[in-house]
Amino acid sequence: MKLTYRSTMLACYNGYITQAICINLAPLLYLTFQRSYGLTIGQISLLIAVNFAVQLAIDLVASLFARSMNLRLCIVFAHFSSVLGLMGLAVFPEIMPPLWGLLLAEALLGVGGGFTEVVISPLMEACPTEGKSGNMSLLHSFYCWGQAGVVLFSGIFFHFFNIDTYWQYLPFFWAIVPFMGAIAFCFVPIYKLPSDETKAKEGSVRGLFANPLFISFLLMMLCAGASEMIMSQWASNFVESALGVEKSLGDLLGPCMFALMMALCRVFYGKFSERIHLKRMMLGSCFLCIVAYLLAAFAPHPALSLVGCALCGFSVGIFWPGTLSYASSKLPGASLAMFALLAVAGDSGCLIGPPLAGSVAGFFAGELRYAFLFALIFPIINIVVLLWGRKQKRNDGKPS
Repeated sequence: MKLTYRSTMLACYNGYITQAICINLAPLLYLTFQRSYGLTIGQISLLIAVNFAVQLAIDLVASLFARSMNLRLCIVFAHFSSVLGLMGLAVFPEIMPPLWGLLLAEALLGVGGGFTEVVISPLMEACPTEGKSGNMSLLHSFYCWGQAGVVLFSGIFFHFFNIDTYWQYLPFFWAIVPFMGAIAFCFVPIYKLPSDETKAKEGSVRGLFANPLFISFLLMMLCAGASEMIMSQWASNFVESALGVEKSLGDLLGPCMFALMMALCRVFYGKFSERIHLKRMMLGSCFLCIVAYLLAAFAPHPALSLVGCALCGFSVGIFWPGTLSYASSKLPGASLAMFALLAVAGDSGCLIGPPLAGSVAGFFAGELRYAFLFALIFPIINIVVLLWGRKQKRNDGKPS
């Protein structure tokens, strides 16, 4: 069978499923880690921080050495690092102090996630296809499908097997997905962005930071990462501890619905991107995000809180891929360096958002409702940036 750009796209889809597994499997086990290894909520927050701190470090290195990176080598290495990290969740805490073992596993997952985030989006952007923004949104929907799959199948596993006794088998099962991805990326065609081929000055790090519009995209990416990950990382804990819903059912109605609604948003935009004004959709999604977090935190009935979790997924769905697509269309010389720097900003939001939200919850005796109240900061900032951008365009005499 001849491998074409469609084979590359399929491998990219698998890459985002891999990233979803690496980011979302551990949160389903946080309470198990607390019970089995005596970890505190502060130490759980540290696990989240290490994963995204390593991703952030990889993003920074990639932005500096984007011109000389071997894309095939990077993405294959990312997948094998993900395999080791997943297996390490089960193995490392048994052969070393549990906290250090889990931190090492999270660091390996962060390495895999960092290279994946930097490389997958430009690989998709470089494929010879039409409708770039729709394809980017569809690509990122596979992260959501992967997240939903992790929650769904892990929940089924927990329903039939005692979680405290058998949870170590689960990471080995999920490690099959990145292993398959590593093999695929050894063979599929690898395309490069035009600016990476011509070394366009505008696509350089210095050229990007000279553009004020790029700074606004960085801030939007930071808010996108924080808005998405606060709910994604804490929903399972919130549904089980605050709402008192049984774990397997709660994970299906909370984190799983969050992921499915986020996927539906991205598939919806991917299908109708030619008819939808991207900036207006992002602005409306910011307001919906505020409503969703308030509903999840302060609804008088657990069922309404679960609806809030799901609505939050739909509201944040367009933030990350929408910002990438908008930046790619508006900034001259879109390059691997640009995608790497935007990934730095997005992962910075992923890094600071959940731990800060966890710290706020810790200040209020572990009450995660206040963590969700804190999360409102990020969609509010995004609203301000989007409205500022519209005002700037009007001042320049251009349509918004």
